[in-house]
Amino acid sequence: MKICVSGATGFLGSYVVKNLLKEDVYLSCIVRGSHKNLPIDKIDLHKIDIENASDNIYKQLGNPDVLINLAWGGLPNYKSKYHLEKELSIQSNFLNNMISGGLKTLINVGTCFEYGMKEGPIKSSSKTNPTNPYGLAKDHLRKELEAIRNNKKFNFTWARLFYMYGDGQSSFSLYSSLKNAVEKGEKEFKMSKGDQIRDFLNVNDVAAKLVYLAINKSDKGVINICSGRPISVLEQVKSIIKENNWDITPSTGHYDYPDYEPFSFWGIPD
Repeated sequence: MKICVSGATGFLGSYVVKNLLKEDVYLSCIVRGSHKNLPIDKIDLHKIDIENASDNIYKQLGNPDVLINLAWGGLPNYKSKYHLEKELSIQSNFLNNMISGGLKTLINVGTCFEYGMKEGPIKSSSKTNPTNPYGLAKDHLRKELEAIRNNKKFNFTWARLFYMYGDGQSSFSLYSSLKNAVEKGEKEFKMSKGDQIRDFLNVNDVAAKLVYLAINKSDKGVINICSGRPISVLEQVKSIIKENNWDITPSTGHYDYPDYEPFSFWGIPD
């Protein structure tokens, strides 16, 4: 089986590649810039900017059986118009060319932000109502791909991710901010009140799920990839501190809540 991963050098991509290398597959990876963290002796490396990819990109990539599409620019600025004004068309053109070329299975990541400001437990069948540009762009792309399936047959899974955490995450993330504070020798970790309820899942578990979907050429439509366990941000911080035996104490009430996400929500896994 030939599996291609776009966004292979990103946070999630590096874990997906690591998991795929344990499987009996022919692995190709699309990278735009540096690939120093990839085992280039074990993969078929394609240095391509998908914004400028050719119409025959599918053949150029060796006719993969499965594409795990993790690529997406402009993050973590979820409120930037870039997602709607540029990234959406980049993704649309790339995936249209892959499907037109003959791609049989597409595993594409979505986001819990597609659900908008919905509170409480959220099923993958819940109606979408995104309120930030990132969520809007992702939701639009999903609908476009579903429409394409009316004319072209291919297996399609749209995996909505909730809150991942782990080593290598963006410096703006909760996990990396906490780890950086520890490495600087700080004794207190400044944060919001921390009473927001979220759904956290270790990036290793997210990657393993995506690899399972790819290996099985899944055709599941929209699914949630989440823990299904509601937990406060403060409790998550305490859990990470305990798990790593870090010498630091949460200090709450320093920052406001983000205005682009609900106060309390979590996913129901599929």
